[in-house]
Amino acid sequence: MNFLHIGKHNGSRKVNKDRVKDMTKGNPTKLIFSFALPLILGNLGQQLYMITDTVIVGQGVGLNALASLGATDWIYWLVLWPVQFLTQGFAVLITQNIGEGNEKSIRKSIAMSAILCLTIGILVSAVFPLLARPLLGLLETPEDIFDGACSYVTVMYGGTLIVMAYSMASAVLRAFGDGKTPLAGMIIAAVLNIGLDLLLVMGFKWGIAGAAAATIFSQLAAFLYCLVMIGKIPAISMKREDWSIDASVIKRLLKLGTPLALSHVAIVFGGIILQFVINGFGSLFIAAFTATNKLYGLLESSAISFGFATATYMGQNFGAGNLQRIRMGMRSAVKLAAVFSVAISVLMLLFGRYLLLMFISSADANAQEVLSLAYQYLAIMSATLPILYALHVYRSAIQGMGNTIIPMIAGLLECVGRVSVAVFLPRAMGEYGLFYAESTAWLCSAVCVSAAYYVLVRKMSVLGGRAEGRGKVKACSFSHTS
Repeated sequence: MNFLHIGKHNGSRKVNKDRVKDMTKGNPTKLIFSFALPLILGNLGQQLYMITDTVIVGQGVGLNALASLGATDWIYWLVLWPVQFLTQGFAVLITQNIGEGNEKSIRKSIAMSAILCLTIGILVSAVFPLLARPLLGLLETPEDIFDGACSYVTVMYGGTLIVMAYSMASAVLRAFGDGKTPLAGMIIAAVLNIGLDLLLVMGFKWGIAGAAAATIFSQLAAFLYCLVMIGKIPAISMKREDWSIDASVIKRLLKLGTPLALSHVAIVFGGIILQFVINGFGSLFIAAFTATNKLYGLLESSAISFGFATATYMGQNFGAGNLQRIRMGMRSAVKLAAVFSVAISVLMLLFGRYLLLMFISSADANAQEVLSLAYQYLAIMSATLPILYALHVYRSAIQGMGNTIIPMIAGLLECVGRVSVAVFLPRAMGEYGLFYAESTAWLCSAVCVSAAYYVLVRKMSVLGGRAEGRGKVKACSFSHTS
């Protein structure tokens, strides 16, 4: 299989071979790292503009506005995470089609994914803004931050179609092993977002609603750039018949994407319960959690990137029926994730307090109290970071091989872990018990996916390891793409 040459008859469409990768050949460690590196930089860029929102709001508007942002985290993730992981599920089929070298199937799966994203994105963008106020009320959001939180999350909900479009475009590029184009798109978005933040929040005085609008417009710019670059990949020379509805392909896409989306609905449900408990400790505690959660993106960005790289590697090699390379790639991914997680943990423990100061205005009388709480939370998450990285790598490996049921079960376990801590530990430790919610959730989920991965690979080895071709390897992996 060499998908760089699929559709090569289309001479008018040029593709940079450095941007797309055939991951069925070559050194697994080098392939995964070289693919993950631009994704890491891209995720850092994404975190940059999210942090920029928080810094400008926290420093320019105040602690109450910072708490307003934090109060929306989980109810926004209720939409964001299922949408993002739905597109990741769709990309599993695209990646496996690439591994097979089937150009017609590649085009059809991309077209049906686009139609599903358009339909779902429009529906969510229309309905969820109407639910913003009831959801915040359900969480008993404090009155002094309620209006700000409502305006922010309403704007973010309204932009869901744009966010989903960008997520799908990035997923398609990653399926082809292209991590550089999403990086370039994110750089465009980051620069634009900073400029719009300064203009809308500080200049026009739109407050946190301006920060939300800046985020949506910047993602639109990133999507348009990625869309242009997708059009230059020969295998995506779309034809009219590709857009005709194919119920069987849609069914396969939904079987892959829906469990991933539901798993993150479960995760967010646990987070919403956690947020409900947090809200009971007042605005200052919410502000401390918000400051740390904004740095959480920096902690997780490399984990997400190694997860994407692992999923693409596994998907292409699963499509090619190469069990030996699946095993080799897993060992490489685990080692890379371990090195990066330990390095980031050390950096955060040493310098996290200074980073938290970005979000907390020293002019506020309660700044030191908020800083102390935020750093305690950050230190606990940093110390347990290798668990999170293992979770991403093993979960993504299983997804890449076409099994999305196990990640759904892992999501349920993550929800159970988070809720258990939120409900019981504060009774014994006070509010400090909440600092252990994330680490416990990661551990519950990581144990599930790591054990499941080795069980699946063992079954693949016994049933299909001595056979050539994709059939037996696929049949024994419990894939939903059969």
